[in-house]
Amino acid sequence: MDTRFPFVDWFRNSSPYINAHRGRTFVILIEGDAMMRGRNEQLIQDLALMHTLGVQLVVVFGIRPQVRLALDELDIEPEVHQGRWVADEAIMALVKRISAEQRLWLEARLSLGLPNTPLHGVELTAVSGNVVMAKPLGVREGIDFHHSGEVRRVRAAAIRGLLEKGSLVVLPPLGFSSTGEVFDLDASEVAQHTAMALGADKLILLGESCGLYDASGQLQRQLTPAEAEPLRQASLPGSELARHLGAACAAARHGVARTHLLSWHDHDALLGELFTRDGVGTMITQHRYEQLRPAGLTDIGGLLELLDPLERDGMLVPRSRERLEQEIDDYLVIERDGMIIGCAALHAFHDAQMAELACVAVHDDYRGGARGELLLAEVERRARRLGLSALFALTTHTAHWFFDHGFRLADIEALPTLRRDTYNHARKSKILVKTLA
Repeated sequence: MDTRFPFVDWFRNSSPYINAHRGRTFVILIEGDAMMRGRNEQLIQDLALMHTLGVQLVVVFGIRPQVRLALDELDIEPEVHQGRWVADEAIMALVKRISAEQRLWLEARLSLGLPNTPLHGVELTAVSGNVVMAKPLGVREGIDFHHSGEVRRVRAAAIRGLLEKGSLVVLPPLGFSSTGEVFDLDASEVAQHTAMALGADKLILLGESCGLYDASGQLQRQLTPAEAEPLRQASLPGSELARHLGAACAAARHGVARTHLLSWHDHDALLGELFTRDGVGTMITQHRYEQLRPAGLTDIGGLLELLDPLERDGMLVPRSRERLEQEIDDYLVIERDGMIIGCAALHAFHDAQMAELACVAVHDDYRGGARGELLLAEVERRARRLGLSALFALTTHTAHWFFDHGFRLADIEALPTLRRDTYNHARKSKILVKTLA
């Protein structure tokens, strides 16, 4: 294969996502640390690129580390309660000043478009405004929070109007009241409520961590809010993890299709998450984007594409489109973001109280993740529901896998009569049987 231009293959694979994201609304939170530690220029270019590809962007930025630095220089130690700063007059003055400076910096950098690229000079209109309405936290457990607030509502219609005109909307961690007050808000809360109000397609949270890990150190690619909630409860109140998980879980429960937890440390995180099938971080979603389900006629094309290389290698008996259509109710598939990456079929022989486990296949790129075991477990459940007592399989290449999962070697007499009559002696397939408990 010619690899002189490796980006061409990446571009081909990313093109479905470029098309799918066009016209979609993404809310992106950039934590203040990313702005302080040299990742801002790359992030700005990535945002500009996404905007030119037709993504409607709302960018929320954090300022906590910048404010913390300014407080240290003034030798001011803020009071913290329930994970939030108490924004008195002195702290609020710094919040207003730094928020304005960061917003102006972002708008200035976005005005550059995409420097040193063919898109240099493309004009991006970045707009901010009083679109986040807030209310004071008030007095809690005897502590007066002064100018610290929480989101009351987001003026979604105003933001949509700006997005429809081709503007990129920039939101600081500030909120406004109907009485003219300004409140210090948590940036992740602003991002969460904005995404919910807009019914955004994605909420993207760029922080320190590149995602969530299990006890063995494995990155968790996808979690539901219910699965992520214990991690939020166990995290330190007010920590970035607690704030991001709180925003992600709430957004997922209120209609935001997908929330992504990414690290700004990773140079390729934003584009890698959005324009590749597997992404690079953790996604919180109410509905899993990889699911095991019964196959339907619309899956025929995906099944043919999955099975073709295995049939050419002689691992599976070739199946025509017509045969798949006739037997489609026997099939289970694993679908990952619109792609069929695994399948298995259960062909029942009720007279013999047996069923054939056939066509077990997992895409090369997704082997090693226990998907074969997942398919087998679901096939066994389906067989038991049908009142069957045993499974059999015919294989020329993967007998060891079946042995590892409870199958034993048998002779042709163990097969149902109808299957025995159609056995292909030329293939010399091993016959394996498993009794269902």
